Amino acid sequence: MLTTIRNSELTAVIDSTGAQLVSLKDRSGKEYIWQRDPRFWDRCSPLLFPVVGGCRDNRIVIDGSEYSLPKHGFCKDMEFHRITQTDCSVSFLLQDSEYTKTMYPWSFCLSLTYELQHGSLLLKYRVANKDSSALYYCIGAHPGFCCPMEEDAVFEDYCLIFEKEESTCAMPFDRFLGEYLSGESGYELHGRIIPLSRELFQDNALYFPEITSRRVSLVHWESGRGVEVSYPDFETIAFWTVYPDRAPFLCIEPWNGSGARTGEGDELIHKNHVRRLEPGASHDLTMAVRPLISRTEILPEVLP
Repeated sequence: MLTTIRNSELTAVIDSTGAQLVSLKDRSGKEYIWQRDPRFWDRCSPLLFPVVGGCRDNRIVIDGSEYSLPKHGFCKDMEFHRITQTDCSVSFLLQDSEYTKTMYPWSFCLSLTYELQHGSLLLKYRVANKDSSALYYCIGAHPGFCCPMEEDAVFEDYCLIFEKEESTCAMPFDRFLGEYLSGESGYELHGRIIPLSRELFQDNALYFPEITSRRVSLVHWESGRGVEVSYPDFETIAFWTVYPDRAPFLCIEPWNGSGARTGEGDELIHKNHVRRLEPGASHDLTMAVRPLISRTEILPEVLP
């Protein structure tokens, strides 16, 4: 079931399957969200829960018991219930079931609210523990954005601009092992800008386990137009597109968690950036997406 919300600036469409954002357009009708072309990637904005990335051999250990769990968890293929809706907001809810408990033993409520606020789309996540014991989880977002967005532009005409000066390294991924290589350094980021190239993604996602910024923009070098993603409650970030295909999209992925790392056990409680939630408690997280329609929205000293 598709639900449309709109205000004077933006129109968003959300699919109740996975509570997935499938369209975000500005008032000119320009589309910012990847449109699920199965030739490259048949999703566009999955919600990652209760794990982020792939578990080793698609299994996780919880309290001594082993559970099979698909990459990025089970939410992306599940039907969420629409619980509230206004002209410019809508909320979806997923609760535990016999099915989810075959993969993840706790009782929980997971909600995702989409709310249009002027020129931004705000995403509000809430994880609530309905169990009698503390639960552990990872959570992440995975929105894919059209790239290029400009007519006659190409992927390499774009760059990523962080809000702060960074001095950090991406964690390399070993495709043979299917794991990130703990303690090793990949792409080095010094400053605020990453010029896009296909080769950045030849091994997998470009994943930064340590990042200071809580906002990043995907922008066209010359026009300065693009999209800004804010992620105040997520501790890490990754970027991904398929390789070597020249797919016209880039995912910007705020994460609390990641795929398996070398040296990391199979227990969920030992996953990096895992969150603990006490019985009866809840965690709230937010993310925002804002189309950038003017060069003046990017600081002039960043884009000359």
